[in-house]
Formats: sequence, C-alpha cells, structure tokens
Amino acid sequence: MKSRSEPDGARQTARIMETASSRTFADRRSAGEALARAVRKEKLSPPVIVLGLPRGGVPVAFEVARELNAPLDVLVVRKVGMPGQRELAVGAIAAGGVQVREPTFATYLTRMGVNFDELADAERVELDRRERAYRASAAPLDLTGKTVVLVDDGLATGSTMLAAVRSARKAHAGSVVVAAPVASDEAAALVGGEADKLVVLKIPAFLSSIGQWYDDFRQIDDDEVQALLKQPSPATQAASDSE
Repeated sequence: MKSRSEPDGARQTARIMETASSRTFADRRSAGEALARAVRKEKLSPPVIVLGLPRGGVPVAFEVARELNAPLDVLVVRKVGMPGQRELAVGAIAAGGVQVREPTFATYLTRMGVNFDELADAERVELDRRERAYRASAAPLDLTGKTVVLVDDGLATGSTMLAAVRSARKAHAGSVVVAAPVASDEAAALVGGEADKLVVLKIPAFLSSIGQWYDDFRQIDDDEVQALLKQPSPATQAASDSE
C-alpha cells in the first residue's frame, strides 16, 4: 500500500496494487468480493454509503456494500463520447449538473465545430432516464456528512469517476472513497488527486481496456441493476429485523 498527503494535509490517497499480477477476475461479482476485502481494511469512518456507477459498477458495488454492511445506491454518470467514436470519452456528466471535460480533446472539438455542452445535453437525457429507471419514485440516499464509497468495474480515462467524485462532494459527502478492481495509472492519478482515498487492486503498466481484466465482461442491463438495488443490504435488513 502506498499513501501520500496532499499539500494542505487534508487528504490521504491509498493504493492497494498488484501490478505484477496478470491474473484476471472471473467476473464482476468475484472482483467485487476481492475489492470489498481491500476496502474493509481501510477502516472507514461510519456512517458509510456505497454507490455503484451503472451499469457495470453496480455488481461490484453490491459485494462491497455487503462486506461493509452498508446501504447501496447508484450514482448515475454518463460518458460524453466523441462524435463518430462514441467509445472515445471527451468528458462525462453526473447528477447535480456536474461536467468533466477531457482537456486533450478541447482543441480537437473546436476544430470540428462541435460544442461540448450540446454533446453533454444529449447524454443528460439518458442520465435522467436511468435515474428514473433505477430509483422509480425513491429519492437518492442522503450523502450529507457520510463516508461515500464510489465503485466502478474499472477506471480507463477516469473522467466518469471524476464526475462522480465531484457530484458526491456537491451532495455534501463528508468523505469520498473511490474503489475499483483495475485502473490505468493515468486514471488513478487523476481520480486520486480529488478523492480522499483511492483503493485499486490492479494498476497495470499498460491498460488497453477494462474488459481484458475479466474472463466474463458481459453487458449489464437495467433489469440487473434494478434487481441488485432491490435486494436489502445487511444494514437495511438488520434495521428491519429490529423493528
């Protein structure tokens, strides 16, 4: 584990790395189990809330929430893709009107005559749809003053997770922890600069895609996300049993 202090001494960024290991995760659930054990070692200050980034981050977050005996919710983010190359992220958006732009593409978009805000507005339609689909009429969990663990199945560029971190802070989270089974070194550095803690199991020297680190990296659909969110967490179940 490696830790460092920000210049103002306000944050500690922790990494748990297995950079020498080439072993892949069987699937998101097994990755979540391994990640959960690592996050538990951080001894986070209660109360803790776990937020998965849909869709792929939710099965991972489910295992983390179960290990921490914490409530599970989602923090919906959307990648803003390059026109004609939607898988290439030029930024991201998240709840609370948060936008993150990839500075390396700013000049390129200008030369193409593309307005980033227009791209973001188009993605916000899907973000709002997912918010309604996953929660129905339920309100988001209150993050005020709480330790929030943001979980995804991997960090490639880091832009979507950075948007999630800023969204959680805008919702007045007391502390923000980012956790992922695998991340590029660039994404870890980017996100680690703003999170209070960063827990990553693998930071390979070269990461071409998140999927290469999973034996099973099938697409997660909305129904699976909804099913996981409907399962009572141990914390919720314990509270119900005590009533």
